[in-house]
Formats: sequence, C-alpha cells, structure tokens
Amino acid sequence: MRLSPLIAAVLVAALLPAAASAKPRRLSVPKAQLHASFACDGSLKGAARTPVLLVPGTGEDPDFFSWNYEPALERLGIPYCTVTLPEHGTADIQVAAEYVVSAIRRMHARTAHRIAVIGHSQGGMVPRWALRFWPDTRRMVDDLVGLAASNHGTTGARSICAAGCSAATWQQRDDSKFIAALNAGTETWKGISYTSVFTHDDEIVMPNQDAQTGSTALRNGAGRIANVAVQDLCHNDTSDHLQLGSSDAVGYALAIDALTHDGPADAGRVPATTCLQPAQPGVNPATGPSDAAASYAKVARQFGSGKVLGAEPPLKCYVTRSCAKPRRKATARPRLRVTATPRTLHAGRRARVRVRVRRADGHAVRGARVRLGGTTVRTGRHGRAVLRVRFAHTGRRALKVRKAGFATRTMRVRVRA
Repeated sequence: MRLSPLIAAVLVAALLPAAASAKPRRLSVPKAQLHASFACDGSLKGAARTPVLLVPGTGEDPDFFSWNYEPALERLGIPYCTVTLPEHGTADIQVAAEYVVSAIRRMHARTAHRIAVIGHSQGGMVPRWALRFWPDTRRMVDDLVGLAASNHGTTGARSICAAGCSAATWQQRDDSKFIAALNAGTETWKGISYTSVFTHDDEIVMPNQDAQTGSTALRNGAGRIANVAVQDLCHNDTSDHLQLGSSDAVGYALAIDALTHDGPADAGRVPATTCLQPAQPGVNPATGPSDAAASYAKVARQFGSGKVLGAEPPLKCYVTRSCAKPRRKATARPRLRVTATPRTLHAGRRARVRVRVRRADGHAVRGARVRLGGTTVRTGRHGRAVLRVRFAHTGRRALKVRKAGFATRTMRVRVRA
C-alpha cells in the first residue's frame, strides 16, 4: 500500500530541509572504514578540471566504471575518485550515504573547490540523501548527474520484496518510507545542477516513460534541473538499465556536457552523430561486449547476495527527529556559606540583620542577592550586607541568598513575641 495522505503530510512537515548553516551531523561509520572505501586515480590537488566522484548502484562496485567512464575521464584529463558502498550497495542506504558524505568532504578538502558526482541507479540517488541530511555537503557539489537514478523508487521492487529482499531493495520501493523521506519538502538544492538521464526501456527502475511520472526525473526544488530521456535525442536508442550507466553513448554525452558547461546538461548541445555511436568513449571496441557481459553478470550475483530482510529498515532518528539528546554530565553547583545575626527577631520591632556570604573555601562573595521578607540588598566587597526589617506577626521567615553560578541558600529567621 502507498503511504496515506495523512502520513505523507506528517512526513513532509517533519522532514523539511535543515538549514545549510546547521552543525554537520556526525557519521556513525568508523573513519577507517570510510577512508578504506575511497580511492582516486591520482592527486586532486591543483586539478585544472572539476573532479568527479563515481558512485555505483545496487549490486555494483567501482569496477562497474572501470571499462567505460574511468578510461573516458582519463582521456579527457578529468580526475576522478570512487566510493565503495557497503555490501555491494545492498545494505541500508542510510549507511551507504555516510560513505558518500565522507567521499564528498575528502574530495572537496583535497581540491579546495566544488566537485561533480556521477552515479548509476542507487548511485545517482544516494548522493541526494547525503545532500539532504548533511547540509554542509551542498556547498561542495557543483553537478549531480544521475544515470537511471532511482530518485522516486521503483514499482519493480514490490514483487522482488514479496518474499523478502535486501535493505537497499526495500528502501527503493516506490512506496517506501525511505523514498518519502528523501523527497519530502524539496528534491533539489540551490547552487547545484542536476542532470537526470533515463531510458524508456529501463526494466529495473520503473516507471520511466516521461519526466512527469518517471522515477529518475526530479521535479521541484531550488536546484537547476534537466530531465532527459535518451530517446528524446535518439528515437532508436534501446539501452536498458545497466547499459545506460556503462556504455550508452547518449547518456555519456549528456553527462560530459553537464561537467563541461555551467548548469545541467543541454540536449541541444549533443550532436546528432552521437546516435550513430555503438558505445560511449572509454569502451574498448574489441573487448566491450565481453567486458559488459562480465560486468553485468557480476552485478546480478552481487545483487542477489544481499542479506534478506522481512521489512524495510527503520528510518534513522535524525530523519524522524527522534534522536535522544545527549545528557549533560551532572556537576555539583558550588554552595554559598551564609551567616546571619541575629537569627531571632521580636515582632513589631525594627531590627538590623547582618548577613555575611562566603564560598565554601571561605572567600567573600560580592554581589549576592539577599532577601528577607520584602527587603532585598546585595552583598558588598567583603560579602557583607545589612537588612533593616520589621515583622508584625510571629513565626518563621525565609532568608534567601542567591548568586549566579551558586546554588540558592535558604535560612530561617524566627520572629517571636
């Protein structure tokens, strides 16, 4: 069942974007694991061209790009890095997003300027989770190119998960709580260019027939958006889900156009001759078919190797805003030492009550507020104060002494006939 309108409304209200100036959220994955998942083709320092982070999809590892995008970027002189998602991208995407956050931060730190991200399938969607819930990364990313990205989930995951499926597959159902949280409030962020490339022949991320109802297309927010189907440029393009992310010439041309121009890709800049190319640059004509077959077979094996769960993983507490606030360590407040004379007064008579306030170590406390009945004075240089009071009735009266940083001290003064 889809989320009810009431639940959806509650989610939208609860998951509105955090301010970009918010304090960066801590990552739960150990730093050593995050660093081990990150690799670059060379030094990024002083790179002349905007470096690219390649993010694989569900069932994929960075070697999915080793026979296509990596050699193509090398020829163009565009430096790139890769990130390995946990359990071949089949684990909880909320955790996978932390790997992407770490990779974005490290690339930005090394280059000292904004980077671009190219991702396939889940790899085109998970950076959006990182941008949403780690707002400090938004100023670090210039372009996000999603190839067959599962931005709005897929109806195909419903049947796959009927008897249980991996965490990532549960989360990529079109009716999952994860997808609702990902797209709550806004889908894009100001200052970032989004290029979403899809194919009408996608058999994994469905539906993808148009930009109005398709999963990959992004439809709102402050970012600059371009949604392009490869069939919009080449009517006879028959690329499926895996081909679009690895060998399709049109998808590649749009990705490179986005990287080399301001803003998202413009289909009008892609030459018509691109439709005649059997594969994108970077694919070896001699070994391309065998490289593709081996790569796709590995993806299929790894997709099926994910741990089977009976339900979607729960949303993290930072999503639902239910994280317990850290308890402050209790510290004993210093106490005041107070003496007062006299402690016994006579009803109807005016009396002078002398008060002395000191710290526990004996040092005088200046500026303490001393109150008895309706009279209030402050202690002077030596911690002393004098109150002039008169009470008409017998009984006990509270003498209160207050000082910022100290526990309030209360004494009792007796009034007798």
